[in-house]
Amino acid sequence: MNPHPLPRLVIAGLAGDSGKSLVSLGVIRALRARGRVVAPFKKGPDFIDAAWLGAAAGAPGRNLDSYMMPREAILGSVAGAARVADVAVVEGNRGLFDGLDAEGSHSTAQLARLLGAPVVLVVDATKTTRTVAALVMGCRALDPELELVGVVLNRVGTARQEQVIREAVTRETGVPVLGAIPRLAGEDLPSRHLGLLPAVEHPERERILDELGRVVAQHLEIDLLLELAQGAAALAAEAVDEPPRAGAPRVRMGVLRDRAFSFYYPENLEALEAEGAELVPIAPQDDAELPEVDALYAGGGFPEVHAEGLAANERLRNALRARIESGLPVWAECGGLMYLAESLRWRGKQYPMVGALPIQVEQGERPQGHGYVCARVAKENPFVPQGSELHGHEFHYSRVTSGMGAADTVLELERGTGLGEGRDGIHARNVVAGYTHLHALGAPQWARCLVAAARGELRCA
Repeated sequence: MNPHPLPRLVIAGLAGDSGKSLVSLGVIRALRARGRVVAPFKKGPDFIDAAWLGAAAGAPGRNLDSYMMPREAILGSVAGAARVADVAVVEGNRGLFDGLDAEGSHSTAQLARLLGAPVVLVVDATKTTRTVAALVMGCRALDPELELVGVVLNRVGTARQEQVIREAVTRETGVPVLGAIPRLAGEDLPSRHLGLLPAVEHPERERILDELGRVVAQHLEIDLLLELAQGAAALAAEAVDEPPRAGAPRVRMGVLRDRAFSFYYPENLEALEAEGAELVPIAPQDDAELPEVDALYAGGGFPEVHAEGLAANERLRNALRARIESGLPVWAECGGLMYLAESLRWRGKQYPMVGALPIQVEQGERPQGHGYVCARVAKENPFVPQGSELHGHEFHYSRVTSGMGAADTVLELERGTGLGEGRDGIHARNVVAGYTHLHALGAPQWARCLVAAARGELRCA
């Protein structure tokens, strides 16, 4: 096992909406403007923030999640970045110590300790001064072993407020204030019901990222941040590096990729390629013809927002339904499930979808399932071995309104909502479709089985 001396830091917050994303994106862009190659990571399962981080860095935004991924995979993922990057920036999620329970299991703090990474704490300074020192002091007291190396103030109102907070934090805690970002006019990072607007859909993404980089470079001590990142100890881990298997013929793996379907972990796509798949992008709103593929990976996204465009492409919908009815292997997650249904209802309108699954789906205004999933594979299927346990996550506002009565499902949930009544993963023909998202580093057999199914081996073992 070779140590990897990759400079790295974790940017955390006291709560959600504290400004972690703004600071993380700005820091990454500012480092990139200085010629640094940045490896961007997002703590937790979130697709959207990771994609924004990736856009800022000009490199794949990867996720680190100790519930979905084993310890060795997390360390290996970061160690692998040392081959190509000068520094790694990890954006935390929620509050620094927030996890699954009162012990803070799977929290940002636990991830930072696992990585041996210094932590920079972003604090929303709205309507407060000396109390910020108490908050920082509380974080240090709760976990004295955590390497809390700096504080960034966000949404600072006046120069006097900044001065008072800086003096109080420095004097009372000894933690340096690395910068203070003023309240910014406008809303350059608009949100949707699952979080930020996806980077792939934002028409002014690059302008916004450049502006965030300029703001952060102006108000933060970037050189000091980089120096703190360089203080991280060498990471003792084996880099994740699985070459393609030799000998097996390559297969063509269709992947739904457009503005409606963008929720894919880079490792999932890389794992499919490593198993021998040539990835073939399919744009369900724009492609007139279905390309020749041996299997299909239908990931998540926002099919409800683009339902009109999806419904309008009847030619592709019909072609896909015919291929599925003739036995095409398909793995579908969340948005992919919605697209394969007979219809999708949203805001009073009903839209025809592919019709490969005998279900109807309705998009609501409140979450129907949100959080981690623990599932047991209860029935034989082409993609995940029967009897195995899967850790994943879900975040969906949609639900199946009809058709579940006769549906066969392969997953029994110990944790999570899925399709309801402790079930997920509709199995019809050679399709498995559910609300659970899997990460290839936590379910390595998934990619192997999906590619094997594309070769005609429709039993996963």
